[in-house]
Formats: sequence, structure tokens, C-alpha cells
Amino acid sequence: MSLALFHDVSFPIPIALAATGGPERRVQIVSLASGREVRNASWLGSRRRWDVGSAVTRLETLQTLIAFFEARGGALHGFRFRDPLDHASADVPSPTDQMLGQGDGVRTQFDLVKHYGAYRRRILKPVANSVRAAIDGAETPCTVDHAIGRVSFASPPPIAAVITAGFRFDCPVRFDSDRIEVNLETFKAGRAISIPLIELMGDA
Repeated sequence: MSLALFHDVSFPIPIALAATGGPERRVQIVSLASGREVRNASWLGSRRRWDVGSAVTRLETLQTLIAFFEARGGALHGFRFRDPLDHASADVPSPTDQMLGQGDGVRTQFDLVKHYGAYRRRILKPVANSVRAAIDGAETPCTVDHAIGRVSFASPPPIAAVITAGFRFDCPVRFDSDRIEVNLETFKAGRAISIPLIELMGDA
């Protein structure tokens, strides 16, 4: 028996960049007799899903994908995935891209987040050497916990100081199927019917 773990390895980026998918919300909708609707969000945030099957057309790529699937134990172990449309704090990340919080004179650690209007998304898997942080607009050295997406300063930022950061990031995911179905169409060519991935929530 094997326990689920997160493998800190990246899904092959050339395949990831051709994936289809994106964020999913869970909303309950009740239609009233008057024709009006009552809508309620079952989830506080969103969860992302992708399918990378359409990105795989060459035999060598299929073999790479199958080896990656086997190394993860299918759906057992999580891994990093580069969202082709949303993988950075800005087009060109800078230390002032995203507000992480305000100093209180005591706290030294701040979680990485990305804002989508009023929605605040936790970023759990920043890319190594990509995080740049600032205090009140001045870039400041920090250490980064790449396992949980958290920055730490050597000393507490002053009270009411604005803490910001810019970064690139991956999404923690797992395979959302226990099998890969492959069709070998011609010599050295083939395709995978469907290879779904789903975002891991919480601490991955």
C-alpha cells in the first residue's frame, strides 16, 4: 500500500502549453415559479481542470507521458502543472504586482496570492528563483518556501507597510483518471483519447 504524496516535479511543459481547460466554479441554481433565480456558490473559490490528450500526437510524446503517468502512480501522486494561460503575477513579473498583506511589526511570513478582482487565490507552487518581494514599493530580500508558496523576511515589516510580490507559478494537480487510453494511428504517430488533470486543493 502506498500513501499519496506530492512529487515536486513538473509535467512536461511542451505538452502543458497545448492543454485545454481552465477554472471551474460550483454554483447551485434554483429557478422560482416567478422565473427569477436563486444562486448560491457551493465553493468559496475555483478549481481548475485540464485535458492534455489533444496535445499528444507523436509516439515519443506518448512514451514520455506514459512514463510520467507511471512514475506518479497514476492518480496517486500530485505534481506541478504549468497553466498555459495563467502562470504569472503579471505578463512581466515585478515586485509590486500583487498585494500580500500589511505589516504589523511582528509578522515576518506572508502567503503568495494572486488577485482576480475581489477573488484572492492562494499560490502554492511558485517557480524557483522567480519570486521578487517588496515592502512599501522597495524590493526587499526574502526567502521562499516553494512547497507552500510563502515568503519570509529577515525582520518584521513595519506597521501598515504594504507587502507585495511578483512571481511565476505552477498549479498542483494530479491525474483525474486511473488509465491512459492510447490509439496508435500510424507508424511513429498516435494520440491519447483523453488525459484529464485536476487541481489539488489545500496544501496539495
